[in-house]
Amino acid sequence: MSTSETSRYVRLRVDLVLEVDAPASLTEAAEGRIAADTFMPEEERSHARAAVAEDSAEALAYLVEPYDLVGTVPGVELVQASWSSEEIEYDPDAMEWDLDDEDGAREDDEDRA
Repeated sequence: MSTSETSRYVRLRVDLVLEVDAPASLTEAAEGRIAADTFMPEEERSHARAAVAEDSAEALAYLVEPYDLVGTVPGVELVQASWSSEEIEYDPDAMEWDLDDEDGAREDDEDRA
């Protein structure tokens, strides 16, 4: 079978850095999502509420839904997703945060070559 006759699987990697400037609002929204989840067992719900109250990264993880990113993209179906969220130290000028070039080479470095 040729490639055009078979399904193609694509791994889409997205790396986002978000600034939380209203942690109380973020926590409130996550608590609302947890309360509205009719499939979540009560024991897990109690644990989730405690986690989002303590950690903005946990709150964000309850609000991010990978299906929302690709659910309306024509011709694709989400078959598997995983995601995580963590608090980080962020320096926008550090080389590790240069997302312009995957191999780490900066554009201005290439211009000098």
